[in-house]
Amino acid sequence: MDHIYDVIILGAGPAGLSAGLYAGRSRLDTLIIEKGQAGGQIINTDEIENYPGQIVEGETGVSLVRRMYEQTEQFGAEHVRDTITNAELSGDIKVLTGEKDTYQAKNIIIATGAYARPIGCKGEQEYKGRGISYCATCDANFFTDLEVYVAGGGDAAVEEALYLTKFARKVTIIHRRDELRAAKSIQEKAFANPKITFLWDSVVEEVGGDGLLQTMTVKNVKTGEFTKIEADPKDGLFGLFGFIGMIPSTGVFADKVETDDKGYIKTDEDMHTNVPGVYAVGDVRVKSLRQVVTAVADGAIAAVQVERSMSEY
Repeated sequence: MDHIYDVIILGAGPAGLSAGLYAGRSRLDTLIIEKGQAGGQIINTDEIENYPGQIVEGETGVSLVRRMYEQTEQFGAEHVRDTITNAELSGDIKVLTGEKDTYQAKNIIIATGAYARPIGCKGEQEYKGRGISYCATCDANFFTDLEVYVAGGGDAAVEEALYLTKFARKVTIIHRRDELRAAKSIQEKAFANPKITFLWDSVVEEVGGDGLLQTMTVKNVKTGEFTKIEADPKDGLFGLFGFIGMIPSTGVFADKVETDDKGYIKTDEDMHTNVPGVYAVGDVRVKSLRQVVTAVADGAIAAVQVERSMSEY
């Protein structure tokens, strides 16, 4: 409790690790707190193709994050595993209370990320990264010329379904209602696209397969009828994308910093929140694109801002 860090970074995904790397290289006394395994959402990705400078063949979320983690250690960032239960962000010294210890810092970088709202079907956890995805930009290419299904009916679901038609041979939107919730202009594009079909009044009940996603049971919420969908034997699998919303991991910060109506933290272009000395980076903040490349950029910007603020003392 007596030690006061220059900066504490909450979260060890790409945004937090990038912040830790830049802070460490700037000789800032840096602590990275992660409640679980380092890496964030990206560790659920079995193959990465679109991160600049990655290993061209065989790059996974785990391998990419491992190198990021090692870089933070190389430049002196300290790591600890703990779950923060309370945050006092006002004043020059910020105080974070965790389940294991209490931490103090002059600056806080919130990099706690966001997570996809689960589809809610049986077997979902088992087939994440093995047919189930929550990011078309990340994974659409893996389903080239295959059939894919999209769970959801809002703007994000329909926009991602349209994007998936560039890769998949057929896209079916599964929606629990009999009409979409997406904006009319987006709906018109979907209805006009010959690759898109609809499964109305339906929800995904269960998924299965031999290591890869090959079967899915869908329930009609009006009739109670169950339909089993199986992958084309020639394909060996199909894709299921969940787009029923993201949940920002703001936790104890939700009422301490300014957020939008969805709970994402508002920042300026230099990652400052409305609280002096508190920054937000990566998926937890309001932004238009949530990808590894934008997360690491956020982290770098925030750490440089911290270093500049410290040099003014």
